Amino acid sequence: MQHLLSRGPLLDSTGALSEAGYATALVKDYDRKAIRAGGLRIKEWDYYLIHNGRYGVALTIADNAYLGLLSASFLDFEAKTEKTTSPMFWLPFGSTNFPASSESGDIVKSIPGASGSFTHENGARRLKFHLAKFDGEQSFDCDILLTDAPRDTMVIATPFAEKKTAFYYNQKIIAMRASGSFTIGGVTRSFDPADSFGILDWGRGVWTYENTWYWGAGQGVVDGHIVGFNLGYGFGDVSAASENMVFVDGVAHKLDRVVFEIPMKDGKEDYLAPWRFTSNDGRFETAFTPILDRAAYTSVGPLLSDQHQVFGYMHGTITLDDGSKLELNHFLCFAEKVHNKW
Repeated sequence: MQHLLSRGPLLDSTGALSEAGYATALVKDYDRKAIRAGGLRIKEWDYYLIHNGRYGVALTIADNAYLGLLSASFLDFEAKTEKTTSPMFWLPFGSTNFPASSESGDIVKSIPGASGSFTHENGARRLKFHLAKFDGEQSFDCDILLTDAPRDTMVIATPFAEKKTAFYYNQKIIAMRASGSFTIGGVTRSFDPADSFGILDWGRGVWTYENTWYWGAGQGVVDGHIVGFNLGYGFGDVSAASENMVFVDGVAHKLDRVVFEIPMKDGKEDYLAPWRFTSNDGRFETAFTPILDRAAYTSVGPLLSDQHQVFGYMHGTITLDDGSKLELNHFLCFAEKVHNKW
């Protein structure tokens, strides 16, 4: 079942989702004041991934109630290396003032040694970050502009069966044109909008304590067309809809269920071995050759985060809504598995 959301408030008077399903725009109105769960459970973030075929950066500002973070990653796809630094700030409890929509409103946050801002300027998105100590004593600075937002996006409202006041409201904007640059330790790298693209992962919700998610996305040019995709599952009650979509020149093609087949070795995931992606309707059948695992593990008391964001190249066939075939060949993307206790 793939239920299309209607317009209206996201939450009802009890704090439960008024409707579960998917859309191609933010048709539901998020209002933090309508939440009826405890303040410790509210999670809000904006995550951007910007890359070309050679390198990329990821930028996050998050307010997860009892802790927040300003995170930056440098991804070198040619050297197959990555560096992530994530200074944290404690007990924000919503004081970061995340906007209720991705379409307007700005996020500006500074802490000692770090600052970040995601702002709207003349129909574009401007991303600015500074970390005084990103890699040892080397600083990180970026000023990136994202333009040409696609017509369609992936939007999903997901409930949690075990707690009626828990939900996740999420938008993925895939394949915005990227320009600008970032500098690490005096070395500057630039993004050219001809071959550089940006993804936004916009998340607002009330989460249960323990969950695991699978998420994958890609963006680039195929035969002269701007192509992107979003895949995901693993948490919440997704019986109303999946978040699986393919985008061609900004137009969404809705998919049903897609599974990440991660190879195993000695009883554990072998993230850098070849994967496969399969779908229940045969519309997404691809192989994935990893080149880089951006892994992070944190365990402090009752809190746990075990992340594997794996970058690599996808090869295979996607069937669009009209039955035509889209062939991916050496298409840069990522797929991740994340286990949280938070």
